[in-house]
Amino acid sequence: MPVASLSDVEHARRVLLYGVTGSGKSTAAARLGAALGLPVHLVDDEVGWLPGWVERPQDEQRALAHQMASAEGWVVDSAYGAWRDVMLERARVVIALDYSRALTLSRLVRRCVHRLTTRTPVCNGNTENVRQLFSRNSIVRWHFSSFARKRERMRRWEATPEGVTVLRLTHPREFDRLVQSLEQDNIGAASREAALRHGGIDDLPAPAGDDAARFVEF
Repeated sequence: MPVASLSDVEHARRVLLYGVTGSGKSTAAARLGAALGLPVHLVDDEVGWLPGWVERPQDEQRALAHQMASAEGWVVDSAYGAWRDVMLERARVVIALDYSRALTLSRLVRRCVHRLTTRTPVCNGNTENVRQLFSRNSIVRWHFSSFARKRERMRRWEATPEGVTVLRLTHPREFDRLVQSLEQDNIGAASREAALRHGGIDDLPAPAGDDAARFVEF
């Protein structure tokens, strides 16, 4: 997949977040959707799970994925293997969160403890418990079993010249800078529009600089 630029992300109408378990994909998708003005879909809630921690049948998941992908604009926070191809076919940009194992595992453990103590509903109204945390389907266990595979997939996508563009980020600071750049562009665009409506060309703010100069130097 070709490497994406800030401009690619800024003008994309369909963005897929993909990352290792514990990278904060859902939070990242919400922030990105707000910055781009696009609807956000959280797949654990909308596609993957039914109440009682029952996994939705894969044929139903694919049908929901097709429905989600067919929309003109979206930010989706992940894609399961059973229907990843559906999202990749429609996505304009993939943002790959390739964070370290130490960072993502520590985040994941803190998140699990918080959800256990607060009984926060997740995955379509389910709540986590101690038994589940140590079960065969534990999210922590899934982190260990899937980390290398997901990392290899993201790096392979980045190295492949064909397909959707991909922006691989290796630390949350890089994602923060991406969102900040998008927000600054939105503020600048709003200022320019207001100046054109109420003033003239002389009232337009000065350009903020080249996309690459403001973004790629993390």
